[in-house]
Amino acid sequence: MTQGLAAGNRPTVLAVDDTPENLDLMSGLLQDRYRVKVAISGEKALQIARSDDPPDLILLDIMMPGLSGYEVCAQLKQDPATRAIPIIFLTAMTATEDETKGLEMGAVDFITKPVNPPIVLARVATQLQLKAAADFLRDQNSYLEAEVKRRGQELAAIQDVTIQAMAGLAETRDADTGNHIRRTQHYVKALAQQLRDHPRFREALDDHTIDLLFRSAPLHDIGKVGIPDRILLKPGRLTQEEFEVMKTHTTLGRDAIATAERQLGLEVGFLKSAKEIAYSHQEKWDGSGYPQGLAGDAIPLSARLMALADVYDALISRRVYKEPMGHEQALDIIRQGSGSHFDPDIVEAFLAIHEQLRAIAVRFSDSDAELRHKAEQITMMTGAPQP
Repeated sequence: MTQGLAAGNRPTVLAVDDTPENLDLMSGLLQDRYRVKVAISGEKALQIARSDDPPDLILLDIMMPGLSGYEVCAQLKQDPATRAIPIIFLTAMTATEDETKGLEMGAVDFITKPVNPPIVLARVATQLQLKAAADFLRDQNSYLEAEVKRRGQELAAIQDVTIQAMAGLAETRDADTGNHIRRTQHYVKALAQQLRDHPRFREALDDHTIDLLFRSAPLHDIGKVGIPDRILLKPGRLTQEEFEVMKTHTTLGRDAIATAERQLGLEVGFLKSAKEIAYSHQEKWDGSGYPQGLAGDAIPLSARLMALADVYDALISRRVYKEPMGHEQALDIIRQGSGSHFDPDIVEAFLAIHEQLRAIAVRFSDSDAELRHKAEQITMMTGAPQP
């Protein structure tokens, strides 16, 4: 027993040959150093190689009835489960083209018969050392990939919690409930998925981008944190002067996110989307929106999606100061806004999946208790009882 290794810890070598005497020879040569398995046919060799206890190396004869060594090698190299097992061909075939063919098929070595025992032992040992190193690197790579994935998931979770916390902070000072954030988030995702195969949006809306839109959408009204309560929570119609102040929530939101990004010291994809949405979701397709008066495709796609999602939700949702509008009536208003308030293609997508959006609204609807709580919050902040 080499280096005192217990049998269970030694590498396993599979010898494949259709001649029993050759198998006896190889077993006798290897058994003091390795666990030895034998197969008298190519079919048996494949069965052993694909078992729960596969060999670490295969010594494979070429000329065998049934499956030849070449055919066995080809099948092993095509199977991801056995591809990494090193194969050494043992054969009486001595032509250069035979050796070339074997190596091209993925064998690591080619030993001619009759074998020279020291050469066999040396080459087996070399290939097993190389395999052990390759296995170690593969295990390390798998560990690192798993660790990177885990760290990425942790980072994404931290980002999502941060977003929800920031959005929740804005929601505490607004007449909207937290469910408005969830609804608009899911509306935007559903619209983006509907549009992903549209010629205008195909290149912009891949899985990664849609995920960024979904994660950043809750920050669309973060700038309302900077709007005075007397304006933000005013139950009646705003004066022109008050409305000008309200309009600044778009710039305040963009600037707050940009400041956080600068302090972080690097650009983050979902923050780019969040800045676009916060700054431009009040723009209108015909250029009559704010804060920049952008029109058409000059408005970021993320903001165009949020514009429709935000208006639809405002129409159909209960607020502490109003009853909801019916779904069909809201559809008519969205339809009428096509080409003026909204991107016509986004309206078309909205109409195609409006039942899906209605289901989202029902799923995240505001309960009576949530509305009462919101009314109490507003009363505490303004001192005026809500209707």
